[in-house]
Amino acid sequence: MEESGKKSAVRLVSVQSGQDGQRLDNFLIGQLGGAPRSLAYKLIRTGQVRVNSGRAKAATRLAAGDKVRIPPVQLQEAAVVAIPEYALDLVVKAILFEDADHLVIDKPAGMAVHGGSGIKWGVIDVLRQLRPGQDIELVHRLDRDTSGCLVLARNKKAMRELQRQFRESVAEKRYLCLVNGRLPEARIVVNEPLFKTERGGERFMTVDPRGKHALTEFRLLEHHGEASFVEVHLMTGRTHQIRAHAAFMGHSLAGDTRYGTPQQAKYWRNFGLKRLFLHAHALTVLDAQGNSLAFTAPLPPELRAVLDSV
Repeated sequence: MEESGKKSAVRLVSVQSGQDGQRLDNFLIGQLGGAPRSLAYKLIRTGQVRVNSGRAKAATRLAAGDKVRIPPVQLQEAAVVAIPEYALDLVVKAILFEDADHLVIDKPAGMAVHGGSGIKWGVIDVLRQLRPGQDIELVHRLDRDTSGCLVLARNKKAMRELQRQFRESVAEKRYLCLVNGRLPEARIVVNEPLFKTERGGERFMTVDPRGKHALTEFRLLEHHGEASFVEVHLMTGRTHQIRAHAAFMGHSLAGDTRYGTPQQAKYWRNFGLKRLFLHAHALTVLDAQGNSLAFTAPLPPELRAVLDSV
């Protein structure tokens, strides 16, 4: 990557009404004009970006009238990310829907949604290479090991509207998962706040009154031996919400090495499960006219095979 030799000055940018509710990281990336996402996160993490003179997190929601300090940044020529051909082919085959505002894919497991923390590229980079010159932006996220429905915006107006729908729980997200143990009831609702902690350098979400409101509905579909196949309605959008709430119930997800036990992980490896059994199988959003857009993604073959073998 070669530097252009130009360095920007400190800027104090006012958040406009049309940007109300936008995440700080997305706002900053838009202001930096093509700078890598990893740089935006670094600027926020090190406190160089300030909101109303105070430090803020990447997920901070901005309000109209907020003042965002954007530090001097050494502008660089955008590097061409080397994306393997298999990834390009995989994402092309995973596209479920496209219109002027939305692009929906069945995200493959093992593919991050964006680069960073040692990951050179993600879904967003693949799609931008497949659709050069288009203004494609992430609206929400799925963990790297989670497969299923992921919607992206194809313009700034659609991005703001979709972000509002996710923020206000207008968008409906449903997942399929396999959990350890037999759920005792057909429907269990977990309404417990989640608080972010670190353990051994890894991020964890724990049920804690200091945390943020989190609401998850678990519906039993069928028992498989000493496991339960479950549909989850995610009614809020906290980090690792399903995994943390499932573990809180005493029914951690199959293949979850972070919230489950080593013995459970070993057990599921015997059934060929090499990743987290979590799939975003249904997503509903509203289009610009307020009409419902519903998308579904079938359970991947490798997860179906595990289910059939239990």
